[in-house]
Amino acid sequence: MRILLWHVHGSWTTSFVQGDHTYVVPVTADRGPDGLGLARTYAWPSSVRELPPEQLRDAEVDVVILQRPHEVELAREWLGGRRPGRDIAAVYLEHNTPKGDVPSSRHPVADRPELTLVHVTHFNQLFWDAGTTPSRVIEHGILDPGHLFTGDLARIAVAVNEPVRRGRVTGTDLLGRFAANAAPVDAFGMGVSTLPAHTGLGPNQLAAHEDLPQRDLHTALAHRRVYVHLPRWTSLGLSLLEAMQLGMPVIALAVTEAYEAVPPGAGVLSTNPDVLVEAARTFLADQELARAHGARARQAALDRYGLGRFLRDWDQVLHEAYARRLA
Repeated sequence: MRILLWHVHGSWTTSFVQGDHTYVVPVTADRGPDGLGLARTYAWPSSVRELPPEQLRDAEVDVVILQRPHEVELAREWLGGRRPGRDIAAVYLEHNTPKGDVPSSRHPVADRPELTLVHVTHFNQLFWDAGTTPSRVIEHGILDPGHLFTGDLARIAVAVNEPVRRGRVTGTDLLGRFAANAAPVDAFGMGVSTLPAHTGLGPNQLAAHEDLPQRDLHTALAHRRVYVHLPRWTSLGLSLLEAMQLGMPVIALAVTEAYEAVPPGAGVLSTNPDVLVEAARTFLADQELARAHGARARQAALDRYGLGRFLRDWDQVLHEAYARRLA
């Protein structure tokens, strides 16, 4: 198939484009949010091609993957008037948990039976009201980075994007507890360079590492003794699953889908930050204990979030969407 999708979520897209299809990503002159084009810090195969909007009008596309509400109309405009779900097969992929009045959150494509709505976690599907739009769950699948864990640095690893802007959502306010009471924190991701000044933590307590290529990021994470995941309200972070596949023990707030992803013996989950800080202290003091928990975390992540299952699930949805449009 020839699949059109916007480059919105680099980690997720890296897994998705490993399938046996041709993938088209829009690119604009400014490489803005609607035209990022090919990834620069992720390794994508040659089956991914970028096209400017003016070339999409007559482009052969079998299925379009929509990921943001405005893409429904953007796709129609850029595809020369072809309507997603009617003139061209379409799947709407929802990456996120709902916001606002959560128990009553209506999804932007609710009551659109011509579309298929795909959620990345069962938690998300439970909390979004899709009305009559058919929906299903395809859990994450990731490229195995390898069992790289060494844990030779008695430090805490955190991976988060835009931690200052997103604040309490990403648990930025909790970092100080770990830095002050457990061990120095190494923060990785976009926008982390402003963290030290924002939190008031000194360089010996919090170090920022920004814009690392994915392979370098994995290697850096694996040297840290423990991975800490602190978002309060989020979908299931791929960085958490990557840390698990690296063989790292993980410590996470027991919220949203984390409870399903991290089984007993792979790390520690709690809604009490003090419990998590104490768990970090325990792993930091015992490298072999950390290694044992990390090995179980890796196996659990490979079993549930392997790339093969993910691609098979998506192939089924893509073919069903294509067949339904032809019916």
